[in-house]
Amino acid sequence: MKKGIDRMIADIEREVTYTRSMIGRDHLDPRVMQAMRTVPRDAFVPDDLKPYAFDNGPLRIGHGQTISQPYIVALMTDLLELQAEDRVLEIGTGSGYQTAILAELAQQVFSVELVPELGKTAAERLKQLEYDNIQFRIANGYEGWPEQAPFDAIIVTAAATHIPQDLVEQLKPGGKMAIPVGHPYQPQDLQLVRKNERGEPMIQNILGVAFVPLIPKAHIHEPDPNLH
Repeated sequence: MKKGIDRMIADIEREVTYTRSMIGRDHLDPRVMQAMRTVPRDAFVPDDLKPYAFDNGPLRIGHGQTISQPYIVALMTDLLELQAEDRVLEIGTGSGYQTAILAELAQQVFSVELVPELGKTAAERLKQLEYDNIQFRIANGYEGWPEQAPFDAIIVTAAATHIPQDLVEQLKPGGKMAIPVGHPYQPQDLQLVRKNERGEPMIQNILGVAFVPLIPKAHIHEPDPNLH
């Protein structure tokens, strides 16, 4: 496994070099890279895809969803500039891999997933891996988690058609949100939203990406209650 992790880290570093003119940095925070080394990506993919767990690409996890490319996971995490005392909202638990990376860096992670089967599986997996600073909810990601707001940072792991106003409102002044914006099968932009002290969102395009869509609640059956 160590060889696989080393290869994955080298691929991330190579991608940073290729895209440095777009992302505005020539390296990622060492804390983020350590989290990428620490979290076992192979624990978050289906058994038949474990041989590819450390490849620098997305992998299917069922229900039309994917586990994101390691470079994109690292970059989006880095953009948030997380501090140890931060409270983070994640929209799109998926496999739970990005959730675990966040949990390595922040005090508390609140993760929302619309697909009940994915949310339950991720919660069980992360409990087995002994993460105790994550709360889960099965709900509509476009609405965030207002009862737990405000958040120091928000990360959205599926492409929204627009930046949801509910999420902007749940972000603290001075907070950051990383979110892919665009429509399926069309160019999407990874955007960094910074909320200034006056509560105004400042939007920066980072680079082009391709994410599965953030599904509106109306497009899926009624979700289960909260997971704890």
